[in-house]
Amino acid sequence: MNMKLLRRAALTIVLASVGASAYCQDLIARQAPVDRRLRAVDSVAIQRAVDRDIMNSELSSDVYNSWVTNRAHPYSSSEVPESYRIDLRGFCMPTPSRNITSRFGYRPTFKRVHKGLDIKVYTGDTIVSAFDGKVRVVRYDAGGYGNYVVIRHNNGLETIYGHLSKQLVKGDQMVKAGEPIGLGGNTGRSFGSHLHFETRLAGEAINPELLFNFPAQDVTGDFYTFHKNDSGNASVILASRKASSEDKIAMTATHFYKVERGETFTSIAEKLGVNAETLAKTNRMSTSTRLRTGQILRY
Repeated sequence: MNMKLLRRAALTIVLASVGASAYCQDLIARQAPVDRRLRAVDSVAIQRAVDRDIMNSELSSDVYNSWVTNRAHPYSSSEVPESYRIDLRGFCMPTPSRNITSRFGYRPTFKRVHKGLDIKVYTGDTIVSAFDGKVRVVRYDAGGYGNYVVIRHNNGLETIYGHLSKQLVKGDQMVKAGEPIGLGGNTGRSFGSHLHFETRLAGEAINPELLFNFPAQDVTGDFYTFHKNDSGNASVILASRKASSEDKIAMTATHFYKVERGETFTSIAEKLGVNAETLAKTNRMSTSTRLRTGQILRY
């Protein structure tokens, strides 16, 4: 009798053990997808945090020593590097518009340099960030930019987007190339809806057409080497106003040519069908100036 009871007890324990094991296996099987989803969420969150940290650490620490959020132009001329190689890869055109209504250069009527490009857009058109970066300024300037956004990029550039009808980003926000940052408009000192677009390095305004080819919706090359005394910089144009004849030539230049290895002003002029001396003057150089491979010339 006792033996039968013992056998039944043992059988009960075995069955219970098997049932518990099956239940545990079922629970583990049901938990596995949840664990995978949690790991996926964790991985995305971790990757985003890593990306933010990398972007923050790479925001041109070799150019900038400050982060000012209430002014577009907080820099002094002494902060501008003598030369700097700007990586243009990973770009996105800020607007699909190809219509440039006002170019970079000196405006005799106002006796000042127009430090960007005016590109025709309509109120409400989406404006996007040209490169990955971090939003430094989101403000309103009644006498100038109107609603504007300043973004500092990993490649050293800062881009400015002016006359927006609405800003879609906030200060200190990380943005990717192609991410919407505002809507086209006619705010501030503006006479018709358009985008005022500037490219700057440590505050020095660079002609955006040296970097971007709006008609082709492309950049002018993978890299652009900035030189402090280049004729495509606003401060150089302003300082050289005394050479009025050369300025007039330079300000009417609307095409750009990328110098190839071994080329001279003479060989380039023959290729383009222009006068070598005029080409040199347009770029404030002499025909004997040695040209750098990849250098951008205006003509």
